[in-house]
Amino acid sequence: MTLERLRIFVAVAERQHVTAAARALNLTQSAVSNAIAALEAEHDVHLFDRVGRGVVLNSTGEAFLPEARAVLARAAAAEAALADMSALRRGRLAVFASQTIASYWLPRRLVAFHAAHPGIELDVQIGNTREAAAAVLAGAAEIGLVEGTVDETALEQTRIGSDRLAVVVTPDHPWAGLRRLSAHDLASSPWVLREHGSGTRSTLEEAVRQAGVDPADLPVAMTLPSNEAVLAAAEAGAGATALSESVAYASVAAGRLVSVAFALPERPFRLLRHAERYRSRAGDAFIAAMG
Repeated sequence: MTLERLRIFVAVAERQHVTAAARALNLTQSAVSNAIAALEAEHDVHLFDRVGRGVVLNSTGEAFLPEARAVLARAAAAEAALADMSALRRGRLAVFASQTIASYWLPRRLVAFHAAHPGIELDVQIGNTREAAAAVLAGAAEIGLVEGTVDETALEQTRIGSDRLAVVVTPDHPWAGLRRLSAHDLASSPWVLREHGSGTRSTLEEAVRQAGVDPADLPVAMTLPSNEAVLAAAEAGAGATALSESVAYASVAAGRLVSVAFALPERPFRLLRHAERYRSRAGDAFIAAMG
């Protein structure tokens, strides 16, 4: 059974005449007759009674006609859906963003994208950099937004922004009065850090390594799974931490934390896309809006 045969069957059924149906479909009479014969032979049924020089739906044909119309309607709806997706009038886009990007960099860009393409549903998941990369690799997300570089050749990476980490402590912490934090000071305080796999932690560890200190020598008191949890623990005096300046800004401005002078590199934000998987027009439009 094909959609073309169904289309021909419905046309004949509605007109009760092969020639009239052929004329409406811009087909030859023999093509229409052959299509009806093939449909009947394929399923070993008779859909029409041949009465004189015309055809009339029999009981089998009458029972089948609503089903045929429903299938054609669904096919037309599917075609319209594809057309809408192509024109960005509807669709769905899965994005996986790391926490800092999702909380501080991404929201206004999501609002702008939605205003430009209100028919596109945005499914945004939040995790760490490792989880975002894994989601794009597995096809669970078309686009990943992460901090830093991901070591994965199957992913194309495009720089879309940046931020900088800040080392912050409570005002009564021994480091709060230092004009500059040196490398040998780093192991003199407990630390509260994000989990392994987060861009925040990997950036800090690389900076510490570049300063000549093994990150394993940092006395980590707590490892927590979110920026908010790390920030709250640091404010409560659990130890020093390193967070995006945008994450720590409100706490520093309110005097709950102070920033310690320690050189940390600029951290790039990168957009991840699988090098081989299908790229939707919604995804292309989203990337264009990130500029």
